[in-house]
Amino acid sequence: MLTRQTPPHPLPAQPPVELPETVGYRFKNRILGRPLDTDQLAHQRLGIPTALAVFASDNLSSVAYATEEILRVLIPVVGFFAFSLVVPITVAMLIVLFFLILSYRETIKEYPTAGGAYVVTRDNFGLLPAQVAGVSLLTDYVLTVAVSVAAGTDALTSAVPSLHSAHVAIALGFIALIAFGNLKGVKESGRIFAIPTYFFISVMGLMLLSGFIKILTGTHLPHAPLKPGHIKIGTKGATDAMFYGATWFVVAHAFASGGAAVTGVEAISNGVTAFKKPEWRNARTTLMIMGTTLGAMFFGLSALSTKVHPIPYEKGTPTVLAQVGRAVFGHGASGDVLFYMLQAGTMLILVLAANTSFADFPRLASFQAGDNFLPKQLTKRGHRLVFSNGILALAASAAALVLATGAKVDRLIPLYAVGVFTSFTMSQSGMARHHLRLREPGWRKGLIINSTGAVLSLVVDIIILITKFTHGAWLVVMIVPVMVALLVRLNRQYEAESQELEENAKTAAEAPILKRHVVLVLIDDLDQSAARAIQYARTLVPDELKAVHIAVDPLHAAELADEWRRLGLSRLPLVIVDAPDRRVARAVLELVAEEGADGQTEITVLIPRRMYKRSWHKLLHDRTAEQIARAVGQLPHANVTFVPFHLGEKLALHSHEGEGLRP
Repeated sequence: MLTRQTPPHPLPAQPPVELPETVGYRFKNRILGRPLDTDQLAHQRLGIPTALAVFASDNLSSVAYATEEILRVLIPVVGFFAFSLVVPITVAMLIVLFFLILSYRETIKEYPTAGGAYVVTRDNFGLLPAQVAGVSLLTDYVLTVAVSVAAGTDALTSAVPSLHSAHVAIALGFIALIAFGNLKGVKESGRIFAIPTYFFISVMGLMLLSGFIKILTGTHLPHAPLKPGHIKIGTKGATDAMFYGATWFVVAHAFASGGAAVTGVEAISNGVTAFKKPEWRNARTTLMIMGTTLGAMFFGLSALSTKVHPIPYEKGTPTVLAQVGRAVFGHGASGDVLFYMLQAGTMLILVLAANTSFADFPRLASFQAGDNFLPKQLTKRGHRLVFSNGILALAASAAALVLATGAKVDRLIPLYAVGVFTSFTMSQSGMARHHLRLREPGWRKGLIINSTGAVLSLVVDIIILITKFTHGAWLVVMIVPVMVALLVRLNRQYEAESQELEENAKTAAEAPILKRHVVLVLIDDLDQSAARAIQYARTLVPDELKAVHIAVDPLHAAELADEWRRLGLSRLPLVIVDAPDRRVARAVLELVAEEGADGQTEITVLIPRRMYKRSWHKLLHDRTAEQIARAVGQLPHANVTFVPFHLGEKLALHSHEGEGLRP
C-alpha cells in the first residue's frame, strides 16, 4: 500500500494548475458533445423501443428489396407466372426466419452477457472456428452498410429521378452521417434513429392495411405500368408445369435472393449488453417484436405484388415497393403525399439499416481484438463510450465497397447473405453442442430448436453458395479464409509478444541494480533544448554525466567546444566523437556499447527533442533522434529518453490567482 508521510511543517497548498486543451479536443467536444466518464457506461443502456430502432433496422429494412430480388430471378424465366411463386417462396423464407428467431432466443438465454456467433462458436468449438464465424459476420456487416445505403439511395432517386447522377455521392454521404451519429454515443444514436424506424413501420403498415382492405372490398388494384427499362420478361412459363416451368435451380436461386430478408437476426444477440436490465429478457422481447414485424411486412408486400404485378427495372428504380405503393395509394393529392411518405420512410429505414452494423461491428471487433485476433485499438472506447475505432473502420470499408461497385444493389446482393448464413450455421451448431455439454434444465427443447436452426441455416447457405457463386459469392468464399489466415498470423504475433514480455518479468524487476549509472546527453548545439536536457540529467544524480557531440562537421565541433569553455561549463565534460562517415546513429551506438562493455553499467541516453507547434514544421527537420533511439535500443541496459522542448508555443501553467509557474 502506498502511504504518504506528513512533514512536520506542512508546505502551503499549491493552487490547482490549469492546462489549456488542444484545438482538436475542443473541436471534438463541440461536434460530439462532452466526453462521457467510464462510470456512465451503465446509463447508456437501451429500452425496448430504442433498441428496436438500433438493432432491428437492418432486419426490418430488407423487406424493401427481398420481394424484388425474388421477382428479379423469376420473371426473366417464367414471366408473369413469377407472381404465383413469390408468396410460396416468401413463406418458405419466413419458416427459416421463425426457427432462427427461436434459435437466437436460446442464444440470448444462455449467453446473456454477449452472445452472437463469435462468442458461441468460441466457447463450444474453440478460437480458430470462431474466427471463421467472426470474419463472416464482419464481412457481412460491411456489406450490410453498402447494400443499405445503396438501396436507400435507390428509394430516394425513385422519388426524385434528377438525383440519379449523384447516386454514389449520396450513398457516401449517408455512410458519413450514420458514422457521425454513432460516434455521438449509443443512447444518442438510438434517439436519432428511432423516429425514422417507427415512421417506416407506420407508413408500411398503412400501405399494407389499405391494400388488403381494397382487395377485401373488391376494389381493383391497378397493375404497375410497363415502361422502358424494366428487366426482360420470360415467356417460357406454363400452367401445367412444375413451378410453372421454372427449374429447381431457378426456384432455389430466387429463394437464396430472398434470403437477404432474414439477415440482421443475429444483431440483437450480439448486443445484449446494450439493453437495460434485465438485459436478456428485454433482448428476447425485442427479438420477437422484430421477427413478427418483419414477417408481417415481408408476407404482406409479396402478397400485394401478386395483385399489382410490379416488374423490377434494370437500373433499380422505380423499385417494386415504390410500384406497389403507387398502385395502393393511387394518384391525387392524398395519394401523392402518402406515396412520398412511403418513399421517404423506405429511404430512411434502408439508410438506417446500416446502423445495425455500426452497432454490432465495433462490438464484435472488440471481442476478436480482446482475443488477440484484431488490432488492440478496436478494444478502446472513445470520447462517447463507443468503440470509435471500430466505427471508423467500418465506415471506411463500406465507403470503399460503395465506390468499387458504384453503389449498385444488384452488384452487392450476390455478395450478401453468404457470410451471415455461415455465422448462423456455426452459431446454432455451437448452441446445440452447448446443450449437449451442459445439459441444463430444458436442454432437450433447446437442442431441438438449435439443431433445426443449424440445419436450415446450412441448407440456405449451401443454396446461396451454389446459386450465387458465379454472381460474386465466390469473392466472399475467397475473402473469408484469407482474412482468417491474416487474423491467425496477427494472433501469433500478439501471443509471442505477450509471452516474451511476461517471461521472467518478476525476476527482471527484482534483479540487482548495476554498480554504475552513466548518463549521456547528446548535444548538437548549445541552445535551450540542450540546456533543458542537461538540467534534467542532473536530477538523475548519475555516477557519471557526460555531454556528447557527434562531430559530423569538424569546424562546428570546434566552435561548440570553444563556446563550452567560454561559458564555463567545464564541470560537465563535453565528449566529441568523430563521425567522418556521418553515421550519427552508428557513432552513438558504438559509444554506448563501449560504456557498457563491463556489463556492470546502466546507461541512459538523453536526446533533446524539439516539439513543433504545427505538424508540417516536422517536415523541415530530420529524424535523426528516432534513428538513434532504434539503434541504442538494441543494447542491454541501454535506455533512451527524449527530453521535450516546445518551440513556437510556451505552455504557461496558470493558477487561479493568475500567478505564472515555471515548469
